[in-house]
Amino acid sequence: MKKALVVLFSVLAFVSWFVSCNDVDAPNVSGIKADVEVQRFDKDFFSIDTTNILPSLQRLYGKYPSFMGDYLQNILGLPPFSDTSFGTMEAIRKFLSDYKPIRDSAQNVFQKIDRVEGDIEQSLRYVKHYFPKYQLPRKLITFIGPMDAYFEGSLGGYGDVITNDALAIGLQLHLGKDFSLYKSEMGQALYPAYISRRFTPEYIPVNCTKNIVDDMFPDHSSGKHLVLQMVEKGKRMYLLDRLMPHTDDTLKTGYTRSQLKGCYNNEGLIWNYFLTNGLLYSNDPAMIKNYIGESPNTPEFGEGAPGNIGLFTGWQIVKKYMENNKSISLEALMQTDPKKLFEESKYRPR
Repeated sequence: MKKALVVLFSVLAFVSWFVSCNDVDAPNVSGIKADVEVQRFDKDFFSIDTTNILPSLQRLYGKYPSFMGDYLQNILGLPPFSDTSFGTMEAIRKFLSDYKPIRDSAQNVFQKIDRVEGDIEQSLRYVKHYFPKYQLPRKLITFIGPMDAYFEGSLGGYGDVITNDALAIGLQLHLGKDFSLYKSEMGQALYPAYISRRFTPEYIPVNCTKNIVDDMFPDHSSGKHLVLQMVEKGKRMYLLDRLMPHTDDTLKTGYTRSQLKGCYNNEGLIWNYFLTNGLLYSNDPAMIKNYIGESPNTPEFGEGAPGNIGLFTGWQIVKKYMENNKSISLEALMQTDPKKLFEESKYRPR
């Protein structure tokens, strides 16, 4: 089985099959108001007078009363700030000095973020359309955090976060896949190429929308059987399709175009591998991580297969279920028991 899959994943360059963005009948959301206020915290923070930090921080607290605490404590990992926090002020001074080259690169790449802002606002319109009671973020805050500020979300890791009233973008992890620091020895130790290739501006709206999905529907599937965890991730992918109907599937999955093509062309063989090896109802964490965790590939399916391949399978299970249950709302889908969904999907790819 493994040998056959390796061969199939190795000939994808010759397959003329196009991965479309998302062929759904997207509703017209042009009349929905979902404006966000862009706040360039990165510029304000790096304008701090390092010879007189305390007054600068106090001004920033006045301008960013909610985000400053999140930034200093949760992102920079510093203790709560006070007028006598000399250690904190020294840590800030060092961070500003060490990260000046990152700040300079970010200012060059993100002189304007109009396109990012527009894509996020469009996604928020779909959120409001499908979930009118959800309180949309009102701000879009850009920041520069530590290079290792890579957070684990239900659909993968990313350097962007959601706060009580804002979507916050960590620009240090969106400077382009060829950014010199990512390719350095230190950068590759933190983020191998299969991860850092996603450190581009195009991933910002997707990451922000994934954070909203996690905020609305926290993932509690950890510890459950593999198939149930795959279904939970599939539900989130299906929801992401509806909230970002014009976004390329490669951005939503994190797969390359070749990897995504390979998954579709080998869908039945991938499923058969899970079945014949008795993996679906395993709850071994190490085994599960092999199929729904970050990795350069899935060795069992060949080097051309993506890591986190269970995400694809869970996504297809949910699509099959929704084909047979078109009247179910997205809210109801997200609340559906994954075992029930799997069994009723009758998923049997060829």
